[in-house]
Amino acid sequence: MLRHERRLLSSKGNLWRSVGLIAVATAISRVSGLFRDVSIADVFGTSSNLDAYIIAFALPHLLRSLFAEGALANAFIPVFSTYLSQSREKADRFASNVLTLSLFAFPLIVGLGIWLAPHYIPFLADGFSVDKQRLAISLTRITFPFIALVGLAALAMGIQNSYGRFFVPAFAPVLFNLGVISGALLISAQFQRPIYGLAVGALLGGLGQLLFQAPFVRPYLRYHFVFDPFDEGIRRLVRLMLPAVLGLIVIEVNFLVDNKLASHLSSGSIAALQYASRLFQLPLGVFALSIATAILPQLAHQAARARHEEFLKTLRQGLRSAALILLPAIAGLYVLGVPIIRLLFQHGQFQAADTLRTWSVLQFLLIGLLGYGISYVINRAFYALQETTRPVQISVLIMGVNVLSDYLLIGPLGLRGLALATSIAGLISMILLFFAVQHRLRTKLLTPVLGAELLKMLLIAGLMGLLTHLFYSWLVLWLGYELLQVGLAVLFGTAFYGGLAWWGGLLKREMLPLARRQT
Repeated sequence: MLRHERRLLSSKGNLWRSVGLIAVATAISRVSGLFRDVSIADVFGTSSNLDAYIIAFALPHLLRSLFAEGALANAFIPVFSTYLSQSREKADRFASNVLTLSLFAFPLIVGLGIWLAPHYIPFLADGFSVDKQRLAISLTRITFPFIALVGLAALAMGIQNSYGRFFVPAFAPVLFNLGVISGALLISAQFQRPIYGLAVGALLGGLGQLLFQAPFVRPYLRYHFVFDPFDEGIRRLVRLMLPAVLGLIVIEVNFLVDNKLASHLSSGSIAALQYASRLFQLPLGVFALSIATAILPQLAHQAARARHEEFLKTLRQGLRSAALILLPAIAGLYVLGVPIIRLLFQHGQFQAADTLRTWSVLQFLLIGLLGYGISYVINRAFYALQETTRPVQISVLIMGVNVLSDYLLIGPLGLRGLALATSIAGLISMILLFFAVQHRLRTKLLTPVLGAELLKMLLIAGLMGLLTHLFYSWLVLWLGYELLQVGLAVLFGTAFYGGLAWWGGLLKREMLPLARRQT
């Protein structure tokens, strides 16, 4: 048996160890991301300059999702893992070829993005004044090289994940956050218009994210120059990437449409939407994405060897785990959303009115949180099966639902309508993907046991939310420090949910050594 296969087989017994490592690294990354957002809020509040920066970073963010941390990384792992199971030499040749082609492609993408900025920025923010559009164009030209840096960083992530190494790639975004924090607090002071410092900090953060991974990926990449765009491995990679890129375009179009419509609302609306999205994405990034990342190499390994029952068990475990963590996160954020936003952001230029506006958006986003988390996991199953057409078809449909809902709801609900449209799209996506993967696997994912467990999770999370709200209200009467109030309420809710989940059999010990039952 090859060393790589032995590592994967042994790692099956450590699925939750992998999830734990990714979750810890991602939690550190997300906490640093919160400090990043707090720093930005303190210096820029919900100003029009920050709106311009968010629009300027929109296309690099989209391309990062398409060609870097999204389609490239997820399509790379199944193909690379297949070669790795055959021989190290084949895997090294494929990885070297992808790296060489990336070094040629990314500079071209960056050049086009900078050159075309005066044409697409006015379209993305047609509600901006001419001066505000010019500022966004200037910021775009500074930030666009970020896509090349983070693209190479994503390739390093894919290689390490294929070898069962998760911590360093999950931790690397901390370097990006530190760059942005430096841009907000230090570099911005060097510019007459401080927002330029934020753009420079983002670029430096992308460079740090790449350089941090370089020494850790070297043992797993024996690079030699290969330039073969018509190689079979590249063709397979492209076949996987193209539908995935289309699906991600659909997702990112929803983000761009939200910003475009928000640009017609009051000043600072885009920034408020951004702050609410950060809190919404926190449990998704720390937990749902950690689970999805950890199971992808295992699913790819099991799919390549036609181990159908093992594949099903791993996928069910991923779905169960995502629901187990996301349901209490939804309840907790809903009952403690206002004090959390106030603690994190209400400093400097970020006022009490901004807190309420951000909360009004967040409460509607939370409706769709579970939908997006489950969708993350199911999408990884399709990647592992090297089938992405059906998820793309669903994504196109969801884009239509989201955009239509945006236009229908922005009138009566304003900014909250955009958030509700996002949630509706996420829930419908979850339902359609669930039935699609069931059809592909020709079996039911939702067994009676799993259904009963999900119902338990829902009831316990609801009870936790109610009691946490009552406990926090009591703390407000007796404690004068809001940080202590929120901290104790979070500890109470976590302990209550964890205790009942354990008592109800949801945290049973045999869930940890998952693969011992699979092998």
